Amino acid sequence: MPWTRKHFLTIEDLSVAEIEQVLTTAGAFRRILDRRVKKVPALRGKTIVNLFLEPSTRTRISFEMAAKLLSAEVISFDADKSSTTKGETLKDTALNIQALHADMIVLRHSASGSPRYLSERLGIPVVNAGDGAHEHPTQAMLDVFTMRQHLGTVKGKKIVILGDILFSRVARSDIHALTKLGANVTIVGPSTLVPHWFEPLGVTVSHNLREALADADVVMLLRIQHERQASGLFPSLGEYTSMFGLNQARAAWIKPDAIIMHPGPINRGVEIDSALADSGRSVILQQVTNGIAVRMAVLYLCAGGQPEHVAPVE
Repeated sequence: MPWTRKHFLTIEDLSVAEIEQVLTTAGAFRRILDRRVKKVPALRGKTIVNLFLEPSTRTRISFEMAAKLLSAEVISFDADKSSTTKGETLKDTALNIQALHADMIVLRHSASGSPRYLSERLGIPVVNAGDGAHEHPTQAMLDVFTMRQHLGTVKGKKIVILGDILFSRVARSDIHALTKLGANVTIVGPSTLVPHWFEPLGVTVSHNLREALADADVVMLLRIQHERQASGLFPSLGEYTSMFGLNQARAAWIKPDAIIMHPGPINRGVEIDSALADSGRSVILQQVTNGIAVRMAVLYLCAGGQPEHVAPVE
């Protein structure tokens, strides 16, 4: 079926078929990344603006690289040196970017729903690069892509997401993607950060780390989202680490072939020991590489490309 979405806003909105289209397209672009010449002309003549109003390393650079490898022109917005510091609204900023003949906006913003808000007011595609604690859809796509590289499929697999679920946009997008694809998802952490009201999303909620990790095929770690939390959700980082940090002893509770993932940035010694983050079980850096291919796919599709039209690998 043809790709018909102009915007890429949430995983919750996508059908299974649309998720598969993104992953299939990303697979073609991932193979292109292994070529000697990685650049393709798919978006030549297009201008993409990265409108990042929250700090970012991996996502921002990944979108920049994805756009450049598709031969698009890229402008990255520096919020600290823009008119947003003078009180200009998000709407006016975006409308001015559109008036400057940008062809697409990639938005990261602290307000949940901000990409949808812009998509309803602009005539150009909007791609969500993370909105508050709501969703981070391209992260979910690269996470699933990486899992399938190692597991073949996520259907029927036990995926454990460990950490600050309550404030994590990554967790929400991963949950939507994985449950739609038939995975068995367990979320685990302190009761204050892993409330039972997540259960209607189709996940198992646990506050017992050893039970949650048993038979896991994937352990996805999340950092504590200090910037979004009120105080008092747990006593201290030290106590969190002592109860829920993944160390060498606790890694023995998961299957020997289970993979360890993290969307970054990693707080070493808090949610994960450095030795595990750097071990052969970790696929954290593979996630980063796969993020380029996934974002190439999303930019290409939202610009009007179709999965079957991706140039064959030489």
